[in-house]
Amino acid sequence: MGDRAETRERTVVLPSADSSPKKTTRGPTILFFGTSLTAGYGLQPEQAYPAVIEKKAEEAGVPITAVNAGVSGETSAGALRRIDWALKSPADVIVIETGANDALRGLSVEAAKSNIEQIVAKAKHAQPKARIVLVEMLAPPNLGRGYTAGFQKMYSTVAREEKVVLVPFFLDGVAGRPELNQEDGIHPNAAGARLVADNVWRVLKPIVADIQGQ
Repeated sequence: MGDRAETRERTVVLPSADSSPKKTTRGPTILFFGTSLTAGYGLQPEQAYPAVIEKKAEEAGVPITAVNAGVSGETSAGALRRIDWALKSPADVIVIETGANDALRGLSVEAAKSNIEQIVAKAKHAQPKARIVLVEMLAPPNLGRGYTAGFQKMYSTVAREEKVVLVPFFLDGVAGRPELNQEDGIHPNAAGARLVADNVWRVLKPIVADIQGQ
């Protein structure tokens, strides 16, 4: 997320989480727009949570095409500058994961909220038919109770006001568990990424099923 090594990493937006030439595109396209947590920092591409979700969807009989648009080290301000480019390709669902690096830098809740609101607005404008999903993040406890409470509330407030779907805490069951994280204690390892995929897929699965049922 915010360390120096991470900021040198960049993940290119791929046409699919599985780019095998034998693969055929089926089902709705889900754009996973986010930070290193989405990009799969320190992992193989197929271990990043969007790729894991693509496999889960296939196994569940509701296949999707996952597009990983994660960029390491990105803040919500950076995401706001980049979102127009990411939205050039059509998607049926847009998953927005941002803010973790804001919290690490102690960015004000008001500034982060404004950036996220603008990202959602751009997504709605560029792709009005797409379902939008916002991923909730938490701030480190060392920033104080007031900040951490306000930061968490920000996501549910934006989701309610913008009428988008909210994924409860993205790293639930993973954060703070050394056996599920890499040596930096921040980024999930392969096992942790599978649990993150479970957290997100729990919300995405009914959305995907609804789209396919139309």
